[in-house]
Amino acid sequence: MKPNSLAQLEQDLARDLQLVAYPEAAWVPPHHHNDTPVLDVLIVGGGQGGLAVAAGLLHERITNILVVDEMPQGEEGIWTRYARMHTLRTPKHIGGPDLGLPSLSFQAWFEAQHGAEAFQGFKYIAKEQWQAYLGWFRRVLNVPVQNKTRFTGVRPLGAYLQATVVSGGLERQLLTRKLVLAGGIETSGYWWMPDEIAALPGTLRAHTEEAIDFDALRGKRVAVIGAGASAFDNAAVALEHGAAQVRMFCRRRELQRVQPYKILAYPGFLRHFGSLDDATRWRTMNHLLTIREALTRETWDRVTRHANVEIITGAPIEGARLEGNVIHLHTPGGDHAADFVIAGTGFEMNLASRPELAGVAEHVASWADRYEPPLEERSRRLGRYPYLNPGMAFTEKNPGAAPWIGDIHCYNFGATLSFGPSGSSISAMKFAVPRLVQAIGRDLFRADFAIHEKQISSYDTPEFPLVFARDAATV
Repeated sequence: MKPNSLAQLEQDLARDLQLVAYPEAAWVPPHHHNDTPVLDVLIVGGGQGGLAVAAGLLHERITNILVVDEMPQGEEGIWTRYARMHTLRTPKHIGGPDLGLPSLSFQAWFEAQHGAEAFQGFKYIAKEQWQAYLGWFRRVLNVPVQNKTRFTGVRPLGAYLQATVVSGGLERQLLTRKLVLAGGIETSGYWWMPDEIAALPGTLRAHTEEAIDFDALRGKRVAVIGAGASAFDNAAVALEHGAAQVRMFCRRRELQRVQPYKILAYPGFLRHFGSLDDATRWRTMNHLLTIREALTRETWDRVTRHANVEIITGAPIEGARLEGNVIHLHTPGGDHAADFVIAGTGFEMNLASRPELAGVAEHVASWADRYEPPLEERSRRLGRYPYLNPGMAFTEKNPGAAPWIGDIHCYNFGATLSFGPSGSSISAMKFAVPRLVQAIGRDLFRADFAIHEKQISSYDTPEFPLVFARDAATV
């Protein structure tokens, strides 16, 4: 019988968690460094990825964990900030952070409040509903999250990692055995825009991930560089806020209309792609990351229903100049005037660009360090992705120089070349999170096995007394 309220669902969830609780005991021995307690796992990022990893660890009874996020509670992740679509692009029926537990799923949460018929009435999940679901997920699992806490760096300290965080203007150190970077797409690099656009005054241009005053674009000519989903989302918002004209510039001759990641959505790929040889993984992801992702029909319609939008293909931006407050963009087909430019030009992988990874990035092996592809498949862009081990952890550029980086796990877009869309995809969580959690559990167990072995060898709790049952009954 389906729950008819959120309270009933939460009771059902508590029951489900009891039924799958075996073994119940937390099993990781506590660690201290000079009387300071050491976390088993510190997770950076309290959005959907960080919450899913935390849930997986708690389910495995690895309970001495902490999640930190620099945003206030309810604003973690992208959904209340620069996600300018109306809905998620992931189909509503695909599980994510629930990791296969039905009563923890979005569908169960939604139907408990609005009914099954209401769930059937939409195709994609509204981003505000998803953010609310994540807040409920965090509450019912009691995930330990510290908000308004920014991770600023990490270094080795003996057998542990010393992470620096800033909260309330105060810097403090956290000791941890494992660090999981789950802060979202940009935390393995930076959002990129062409140099000629970046050189324009900041008041006249922005990247799609930045805060943009769309009300100020009313009556203005807006140029959007790029033709991916984020570029279209931002074009739509500009149009909906009354921009006089929106021109979109696509460097390709034809728009990308095929969504390549759809063909990957099956257990074989999502679970086992990371086990393939380097040449196969490189060849596959070189293909997928080169053709990029398409946008949904709903996103296309949201933009193209407007009369004052133009999409120009075969139009890479070759230069930009400013005359007064008017921007002139040069393309092979001629110049175009604009009052404001939005760059939907994507993301560049570059660990060295992250200030919080200073002292880390130089020790991390990239794919360029580990694999030399055939001449026709070479790509400097792909070569900058970190080369991860089977547990989604960094590997050393120079073996033996910095073994501690193997305790830093990359659960963000940096994992894409090694494992496919695993660190940035809701649909891959069911497969990627258990892989990561099992690797962390395995490492902790092996590191502590001397303690476990001592407990095993000294275990002497008898199961029964030596008094015969017939005699005990008469006592």
